[in-house]
Amino acid sequence: MYSFMGGGLFCAIVGNILLVVSTATDYWMQYRLSGNYAHQGLWRYCISNKCYMQTDSIAYWNVTRAFMILSGMFCFAGIIAGIMSFAHFSSFERFNRSFAAGIMFFISTFFVLLGMAIYTGVTINFLGRRFGDWRFSWSYILGWVAMLMNFFAGIFYICAYRMCECRRGNGPR
Repeated sequence: MYSFMGGGLFCAIVGNILLVVSTATDYWMQYRLSGNYAHQGLWRYCISNKCYMQTDSIAYWNVTRAFMILSGMFCFAGIIAGIMSFAHFSSFERFNRSFAAGIMFFISTFFVLLGMAIYTGVTINFLGRRFGDWRFSWSYILGWVAMLMNFFAGIFYICAYRMCECRRGNGPR
């Protein structure tokens, strides 16, 4: 049980770090604009080594930002619940922290999936046609890796919960 929780906690911490780095950095997309290389993230865009804040309130950026931030918050809450699941408090006997951590990691995974899917769909259909020579970059890829890490953290914690429930069921009555 503790090995599953330890693996889940490791995946969750790595996933949350990747999520924060992905959300905060400016390399979601790279392209050529007027002969210069440019790149953009959720918060800024950079052309010719000069970066500017994205002041346009474009809906898909706002939605992607919101889902990525919500995902980070649920992942962090899952980490707290996951750390608390190592301790056994008698006042929390009816509330299984491993199960709660697993659910929070699955919710975090869902929010990352929504944010990344929206960004991918709009970028391919709108921006991909506007810029001829473009590609997704490393910040974008980190977002997908963070989603996988959060998913596996949820799997590990649900497995730990199931092992705990099996031990309770086989005990003396």
